[in-house]
Amino acid sequence: MISDEVFLDFAVEGASDPARPAAAAPVGPLAFSLGGLSKSCGLPQLKLAWIAVGGDARVAAEASQRLELIADTYLSVGTPVQLALPRLLESGARAAERIGERLRRNLAALDRVLARIPGTARLPVEGGWSAVLRIGAAVRGGDLALELLETADVLVQPGWFFDFEEEDAVVVSLLPLPADFDEGLARLAGALA
Repeated sequence: MISDEVFLDFAVEGASDPARPAAAAPVGPLAFSLGGLSKSCGLPQLKLAWIAVGGDARVAAEASQRLELIADTYLSVGTPVQLALPRLLESGARAAERIGERLRRNLAALDRVLARIPGTARLPVEGGWSAVLRIGAAVRGGDLALELLETADVLVQPGWFFDFEEEDAVVVSLLPLPADFDEGLARLAGALA
């Protein structure tokens, strides 16, 4: 099992059962948990990532040896990032905390706006930096995304961009500055009204 866990630190709505890395299981199938500084510490410009290996100890040890060879041969980490890692993790933890606060703030603002728009709903935000909206059958997500971009200067992604089959899904980033997010919400609400 390969689990992309770059957003594991951002459980926005506080799940009742906190997520565990897939590789945390000491037995079971071979599991790889992927992570990196770009999301966990809010440092997209610094490239340092990791793969944790779990599952059956013998199989995991063999997989780790093979990954080490691949990483040493093809995926070497830059020396400046390696040397700065302790301080990056320290400052990154503070940045991740601020990102989490912004995500929760913007999600609450989104919920207040959606409560006033009949036929709209939001899927649970289990983690990550975005929210999936269901805008009702009257408008297709792709059409709304184009309309918002062309007429209101607001960017949302159509759900199909994230493999949602429902045509009324759009994906909204929760990362913008609060003032910008609120302005975008007002324009989104106007388009849906």
